Amino acid sequence: MTALNALDWIEDHERELHAALAALRCESGTVARWGRTLAERLLDGGRLLAAGNGGSAAEAQHLTSELVGRFLEERRPFSAISLCAESSSVTAIVNDYGADEMFARQVEGHGRPGDVLVLLSTSGTSPNVVRAAERGREIGMHVWAMTGRGPNPLQERSDDALCVDAPSTAAIQAVHLVAIHALCAVLDAELANLTAGAALGAGPARGAHAGLNAEPALGADPTLGAHALTAAPHASPVRATPDPLRRSA
Repeated sequence: MTALNALDWIEDHERELHAALAALRCESGTVARWGRTLAERLLDGGRLLAAGNGGSAAEAQHLTSELVGRFLEERRPFSAISLCAESSSVTAIVNDYGADEMFARQVEGHGRPGDVLVLLSTSGTSPNVVRAAERGREIGMHVWAMTGRGPNPLQERSDDALCVDAPSTAAIQAVHLVAIHALCAVLDAELANLTAGAALGAGPARGAHAGLNAEPALGADPTLGAHALTAAPHASPVRATPDPLRRSA
């Protein structure tokens, strides 16, 4: 590819992104709603599962890494699993049950009612992702889809969807990544709001499964909740302290 052709492609891609991001801006309410719901579910001990094929698999793994690690602000880790990264499970399931069950069987194994399942597909037609959406809804998960132009089968089998109307796979995937980062930003803000409310006297962090690192608010009854944890009087949790100047790529 010559330098001129590279510039032509970049300019075409920029035009596609401009239009697709304008459409995403109109869907900001959906991203905000997802972020609020995800914060509530995670603080209640819920889990996020994510899956996709090819480039969408990479973006699913990107999303889960932001939850187990961090996005911008320091916070405790949350349970998030990228189903496409489980190579032994994926190959065993494909070998024994066929490619269409690749994600669905993992959803059935890891997912619980009230957990969140995020599925990515630029076409919205990938059979293994569509079946995962069906399985997730059967067990009572919140199923969210990020797809290309709608309507499409994945959108129709999900509880909610962000459909990116862009002419190329590259543009759709680029906008999906922007949406993922926006979701993580809303999530962090909502987590900060909810935990601040707990610290002001509303009791411990939300839910019976608030987590090993959750600490009750000053003056709150530490025995609240069906699974409250009792720590030794002088015990302090050991946490890794990240370099505040570092940010994962």
